[in-house]
Amino acid sequence: MAEPKILRIYLDPIPLQQARDGTFGIMNRVLAAFEGRGFRVEFRKNSERERLKSAMRNGYSLFYMDDPFHANSLTLRKAYYFPFWRIENSAKRWDFEVAQAPFNPAKVDPIQAQNWVSSWRKWNFKESMKGVTRDGPVYVPLQGRLLEQRSFQAASPIDMIRAVQSSTDKLILLGLHPGEVYDVEELAAVQAIADADPRVSLQTGGMIAALKACDYVVTQNSTAALSGFFFHKPAVLFGQIDFHHQMTNVHDLGQVKALSDVKQTTPAFDQYLYWFIQMNAIKADEDPAEQAILETVKRRGWQV
Repeated sequence: MAEPKILRIYLDPIPLQQARDGTFGIMNRVLAAFEGRGFRVEFRKNSERERLKSAMRNGYSLFYMDDPFHANSLTLRKAYYFPFWRIENSAKRWDFEVAQAPFNPAKVDPIQAQNWVSSWRKWNFKESMKGVTRDGPVYVPLQGRLLEQRSFQAASPIDMIRAVQSSTDKLILLGLHPGEVYDVEELAAVQAIADADPRVSLQTGGMIAALKACDYVVTQNSTAALSGFFFHKPAVLFGQIDFHHQMTNVHDLGQVKALSDVKQTTPAFDQYLYWFIQMNAIKADEDPAEQAILETVKRRGWQV
């Protein structure tokens, strides 16, 4: 039996107001796509209680970044850079459709990809390739929970740092995330590493400068590794993520081989970025976005 033509979208206060004001671009596209198919679309306040109640309601539910925990729910997440988005049946990026898809650089036009990357590098980072070198340190962008190994990680962040120290004679730059709040124990642990090893330095932020200068990137699954591709910097991943295809992955190779292989690897940087973002995400500021939204939710099982 077909579901009633109702779509409820659950949003936190600021995006909820933007959606109602018509200033949240992707929501305008979702609204137009579903209303064009005869759906009633409701923007609703997001809360755990409201999400739980959604499982008992007729129609479909779209969550913004939250886990789509019932059969008629999906999640919407930014594909790292505006205005690109994904609609998925899991909130875990390593379970996304693109994460499971094979990447074949031979199927991506290299000139088209190069031109696209050049344009988006200037748009996203206000940078060109001028001044980019690989003469600098190994860049290790850190995220949160530095002393804990989570289920999607091959090692804790602090053990990842130690693995990098053992794998190279180069300088190592540890980048604390400016949006994270680190506790005293975490900060003491990374500071102790920096104090004991003259090769290791510690900074907060400064990602773009680090990407322009570094030799390669080592991280759990920081977006900095994907951004590094705009500057043609290879990367090692200690965590699961959707942009793994052209990066050496500790889960697949083990620490020693992954940290060794990255020194010799030359990914198809531009073709991969073009494929991963332009070819496999919904671009909210283009007219085909509404059709792409409908095609995506159909693949996820919705009857629209």
